[in-house]
Amino acid sequence: MKMLAICSLSLWSAAYADDLVHIGHVAPLTGGIAHLGKDNENGALLAIEEINATGLTIGGKKIKVALDSQDDAGDPRTATQVAQKLVDDNVVAVVGHLNSGTTIPASKLYSDAGIVQISPSATNPAYTLQGFKTTYRLVATDAQQGPALADYAAKKLQVKSVAIVDDSTAYGQGLAAEFKKRAAALGIKILSHDATNDHAVDFRAIATKIKGESPDAIMYGGMDATGGPFAKQARQLGVKAKFLGGDGVCSPALPSLAGDAADNVVCSEAGAALEGLPEGAAFAAKYAKRFGHPPLVYSPETYDAVHIIVDAMKRANSTASEKILAAMPATDYHGVTGETVFDSKGDLKHGVISLYRYISGKKTLLESMSM
Repeated sequence: MKMLAICSLSLWSAAYADDLVHIGHVAPLTGGIAHLGKDNENGALLAIEEINATGLTIGGKKIKVALDSQDDAGDPRTATQVAQKLVDDNVVAVVGHLNSGTTIPASKLYSDAGIVQISPSATNPAYTLQGFKTTYRLVATDAQQGPALADYAAKKLQVKSVAIVDDSTAYGQGLAAEFKKRAAALGIKILSHDATNDHAVDFRAIATKIKGESPDAIMYGGMDATGGPFAKQARQLGVKAKFLGGDGVCSPALPSLAGDAADNVVCSEAGAALEGLPEGAAFAAKYAKRFGHPPLVYSPETYDAVHIIVDAMKRANSTASEKILAAMPATDYHGVTGETVFDSKGDLKHGVISLYRYISGKKTLLESMSM
């Protein structure tokens, strides 16, 4: 059967053929965190290209895998629209979405359609607590990340007081709530908890208020596109507090957004540090060769997510979405991010949290902990 052409983004055409199996991918490819969305897309695309180059046979038939990549712009309403498009496109599984605030509303559509959804980066615990059989994730949750960040702040940074700010998204609020709960239990004084939004550009009013509170640290629940400017403006106003953030903040792009204030940031990632993983260096090298720059944050997870879906196809000996779904609970896959085994909710059985700081603009590992 004649193969279809590859489009300018190296993604297969949306026109389908019997020997072409489509896996969906969704992330913000436009907007303030498009760099993170593109990183996720690149990881998935790299896996697709390698699988096709190696060759794949399912049910005695040679298969080509194609990436049906969609842009949700980090917006919950757009996320449900593109989720419905992927369902209508008859994708066999979906890698995405990037944000908790888009992953959660989209998950019901995939559940209703019986399509596996693997989020490489959504950390809000609510995602896998809905009772859906289709929801999986490849990172630890904020119920692990928030406490880990609070523990580090209390025990290693000797933080006694903190001002908390979140960006009013499902991700930012969830992470801030988990941090706040653990911080209070550790005896850290919560001086305030303010909210901004994920499109904010001016943080001077909140920073001025916090300066008057003189906290040891500011904890921000949000992404690097807003966290960076917040840290920068706080530094410009003379706020000396340590700046704490989660995985949304913890990207190599932060120094360009925060300037010198990045060196005051300690942040967490809901996964193992790539440099400490057996296959990490090899992945980073081939990613850089293919895309011209190093991986950012969760491209290793999207890469593994595609391979996990294909592994389920192989074990089911089928490309039917219902067969892939049936095979997912028995997953035991060894990939770039380590061994993936899921619990009954679709969460990792063994989550890892990594802590980082920035030294002269370079993201540097402090420590990793198993949760």
